Amino acid sequence: MARILIVDDDAAFRDSLAEVLQDLGHTVLQTETTEAGLHRLRTEDVDAAIVDLRLPGEDGLVFLRRAARISQVPCIMLTAYASGGNTIEAMSLGAFDHLTKPVTRVALVETLEQALRQAAHPPGASPAAREPVDGTELVSSSEAMRQVFKRIGLAANSDATALILGETGTGKELVARALHRNSGRATGPFVAVNCAAIPAELMESELFGHVKGAFTGAVNERTGRFREANGGTLFLDEIGDMPLPTQAKILRVLQEREITPVGANRVQSVDVRIVVATHRDLPAAVKEGRFREDLWYRLQVVPLWLPPLRERLGDVLLLAEHFLRLLGGDSPKRLSAAAARLLLAHTWPGNVRELRNAMERAAILSHGPVIDVEHIGLQTSAAPTPDLDIDWEAPMAQAVAHLEREMIMRALAATAGNRAEAARRLGLSRQQLYRKLAEFDLG
Repeated sequence: MARILIVDDDAAFRDSLAEVLQDLGHTVLQTETTEAGLHRLRTEDVDAAIVDLRLPGEDGLVFLRRAARISQVPCIMLTAYASGGNTIEAMSLGAFDHLTKPVTRVALVETLEQALRQAAHPPGASPAAREPVDGTELVSSSEAMRQVFKRIGLAANSDATALILGETGTGKELVARALHRNSGRATGPFVAVNCAAIPAELMESELFGHVKGAFTGAVNERTGRFREANGGTLFLDEIGDMPLPTQAKILRVLQEREITPVGANRVQSVDVRIVVATHRDLPAAVKEGRFREDLWYRLQVVPLWLPPLRERLGDVLLLAEHFLRLLGGDSPKRLSAAAARLLLAHTWPGNVRELRNAMERAAILSHGPVIDVEHIGLQTSAAPTPDLDIDWEAPMAQAVAHLEREMIMRALAATAGNRAEAARRLGLSRQQLYRKLAEFDLG
């Protein structure tokens, strides 16, 4: 039996949630504003808090920042408006979890039980409070990406090495920047290095620097990227293309946090958080002798895998509209029904980067406010448009709803009704799939 604080301005939802918790034997405290919730936290014994993101006045993120100074109570964030930005920020501010409304009873009970177990055996202090950050660059509504956002938030305050895996164009550098932006190193430098673009003979000098006269042409001392990133984050993109001799030195830096500039005879300490990324199959590279096995294991402290865009089709139009807003400011262009249909039919081998380039090209080529098929100009052949009973001239939300229903039906048919496997194929959690089944009357 525990004392649970609910902070939510929706009285009906709050009462419903309280009834569930009381049925479990818990005592429930209810408030509808951040200030009132913090007052209860200061003056009463609370074992866990369930907090809505959108509240009148100061929001749920403010509650998290201020609650961390009062108590180590675990906080579960609830919202019907989940985004990459608020998910990452909530987790980095110390939220135990970030759930989307409507939340199922099973998901809520499991999460609350885990939170109460953590409260009984706290792993350590909560992260320091800090001001909100802008996380709008990462945009997705898929469950697979929400898990990535959560892991970013959890890992941001650590100096542990992060390994970002994913196909070219999935946004690995954006994830690296989000890790940096949400960390205690946010005021320090973020230095990105594309290992595939540097000749092998120049790699060590580029990373570690060199002293004057270290080799022919070294007429001046070079600082190197590690020292440039001192106090911040060094992002090594495409580490799978790094030469083996340099890999050995990177391994030593990870272990000792020391570098030796080329031509120098003394080591220098560096204070950097290292984030690496690759689209390569590193286990295969290890077997082939192209990547060090000990480095591969050393990099896997915080792994993050980014799904390709073709596995999260629901993000295509969301991202397309996001890019058009970035390009158009207060007057963004909009997609015609035929253009939206083309985007959904395309396989996107270049992932999010290809989509962004397509939207930039379309915004330039379309003279009016509407983007049509001829403005998009996809160079690779798109898959045939699925034979769906969709009114493509209807509002976009209605067309997308029809598409979601059809995708769920096809996924269930392909998996012989196995809902867990269908959810995996669709990039949804089982709870999200159950909600969609109820929404589309597919029970």
